[in-house]
Amino acid sequence: MDHGDVLKLAQDATRTILMMSAPMLIFSLLVGLAVSIIQAVTQIQEATLAFVPKIVAVFLSVIIFGPWILKLITQFTTELLSNINLYIQ
Repeated sequence: MDHGDVLKLAQDATRTILMMSAPMLIFSLLVGLAVSIIQAVTQIQEATLAFVPKIVAVFLSVIIFGPWILKLITQFTTELLSNINLYIQ
């Protein structure tokens, strides 16, 4: 296993992690932005007000995108385990 293979494996793992976390991060960002706009308009500066909606948004995004995330991690693991003989050499 040379340096190119290690870099390819690291790139694939990083890409998979980013794709798996993207829906939760995007939902959290959008909800946080909406709550911040509401706080700015109403001048309510309560830190915990943004926390609970973000948790709910992340939870809902996990429920919505769960099957897709499971498919991604299953594909990555299957590819990794099917090529394990290349990594052991």
